[in-house]
Amino acid sequence: MKEVKSPRKPLLYYYGIVLLMIFLFNILVTPLLSRNQVTEVDYGTFMDMIDEKQIGVVQVEDTQIIFTDKESNQVYTTGPMEDPTLTQRLHEADAQFGRVITESASPLLTWFLTIILPVLIFFGLGQYMSRKLMNQAGGKNAMSFGMGKSNAKVYVPSTQGIRFSDVAGEDEAKESLQEIVDYLHNPQKYTEAGASMPKGILLVGPPGTGKTMLAKAVAGEANVPFFSISGSEFVEMFVGMGASKVRDLFKQAKEKAPCIVFIDEIDAIGQKRNSGGGYGGNDEREQTLNQLLTEMDGFEGNTGVIILAATNRPESLDPALTRPGRFDRRVPVELPDLKGREEILKVHAKKIKTGEDVDFHTVARMAAGASGAELANIINEAALRAVRNGRVIVTQADLEESIEVVIAGYQKKNAVLSDQEKRVVAYHEIGHALVAARQSESAPVQKITIIPRTSGALGYTMQVETGDKYLMSKEELENKIATYTGGRAAEEVVFGQITTGASNDIEQATKLARAMITRYGMSDEFDMVAMETVQNQYLGGDTSLACSADTQREIDRKVVELVRQQHEKAKKILEDDRGKLDELARFLYEKETITGEEFMEILKGGEKE
Repeated sequence: MKEVKSPRKPLLYYYGIVLLMIFLFNILVTPLLSRNQVTEVDYGTFMDMIDEKQIGVVQVEDTQIIFTDKESNQVYTTGPMEDPTLTQRLHEADAQFGRVITESASPLLTWFLTIILPVLIFFGLGQYMSRKLMNQAGGKNAMSFGMGKSNAKVYVPSTQGIRFSDVAGEDEAKESLQEIVDYLHNPQKYTEAGASMPKGILLVGPPGTGKTMLAKAVAGEANVPFFSISGSEFVEMFVGMGASKVRDLFKQAKEKAPCIVFIDEIDAIGQKRNSGGGYGGNDEREQTLNQLLTEMDGFEGNTGVIILAATNRPESLDPALTRPGRFDRRVPVELPDLKGREEILKVHAKKIKTGEDVDFHTVARMAAGASGAELANIINEAALRAVRNGRVIVTQADLEESIEVVIAGYQKKNAVLSDQEKRVVAYHEIGHALVAARQSESAPVQKITIIPRTSGALGYTMQVETGDKYLMSKEELENKIATYTGGRAAEEVVFGQITTGASNDIEQATKLARAMITRYGMSDEFDMVAMETVQNQYLGGDTSLACSADTQREIDRKVVELVRQQHEKAKKILEDDRGKLDELARFLYEKETITGEEFMEILKGGEKE
């Protein structure tokens, strides 16, 4: 889609032109109007006119002689000469001595042309521009130039626009939106059946999943104009400007129909209105929302104008906005699954050169939970790494390293661990990997490293699931907690002391244990009672407890008990397998980074019988 931008010149530009016109007028025109109507002649011509008695009135001065023609009253001037007989000769020619009045422009006319006319032009042009800008700003009630105009970006159909083929990993969302494209192509088919398209479609999902791109793809497939504006752009300093922008946006949409209007981050203006318990409900945002509701009610079902909106916080929207008749359809745009991640990687990889060893399926498995935007960043980071290494071809190693960059940051070149710290980190990471490997239903180990990263991690163990998992049993969650505690358990088993390196492990284990008790109903004491609710599921999933203080104390006790049980289980696994723990830790200490295959080869050594 190609954005159409109307060129706009600032107000100072027009006033600058007016001032320039006044300046040129005073330089070029005024001198011509005020210039004396006097003809300069030589002294010989003056003498000839005396001899022919054509001199009317003469004025002799030290620097010049001014005289008139007796017949035409034309004024002449000439320079003075040493001529003692001049006065006598002028008397004999019947010339009259006196003051010669030169002809010039009327003082009134000069005053009008030099002062009044420029001022009139200046204010006239100012009034013209003022009315024009007022009209663009939404009428006479606009309080400031341009503040009532929607300023929506307008895209026209383009042969290079975004299509559904450019959006991968969201097959269900594309299927839901395909019907809109078909309606914009063949509206008569729906009219004959008595069906009308939804007035509004709400795209909901986490950040970076491609909601905006899907909206542009709908417009690209339908080959219709596309209006794009953010919800925050409706909010202005002056009261009423947001509502004026909404009116202007829908006015433009009706003129361009069939078309698509896309409002990004609609929660900026569509939040639930006050019920009276706050500071009041008549603020600018609510006026803007009321105007939006009114405009959507005014749309007929078959006008050819489709309203798309995107948000990460659907639970915060006003019920009047999401009711049937306004945003009739909700289209989830979730994080892509394994197949979707692989397709997204392939779409973005079209822009770069890849080697024959690249396996997008493996990369997609390693990037579990990544959004479309993060996958695009992974491809770009891999290309940047290839360039840094003097290559133009991206390899599998580049892609795997780029995933680590996105997850844990860049390698810290200047971080040098002491031998003792390096041994502790090696045992810590092998503790995670060994506990995971000795438990059933745990994800296979993909990579272990003790190279410090810019995120603050001194090392990490990467586990990669063989496929997507949508359900996890109680046993799997307990094994995951045990794996989190494996690093601290290895430190206790080998060194008999603990370090600060397990802070993130402790946080993750505690969060998972609390969720098992308060949200997943995996506690005998509380059974299937929800003690915690999730808010903003697409923006981090913040939680809030909904229980009494006594119950909260009991929850805390159960969380501590659960984590302690899994911690003891991890210590027992490592104590029973101390030989492999030492062997793997020495190998990791020497190589600093090992693959999952190398880890399993050492782990299975001597276990052939």
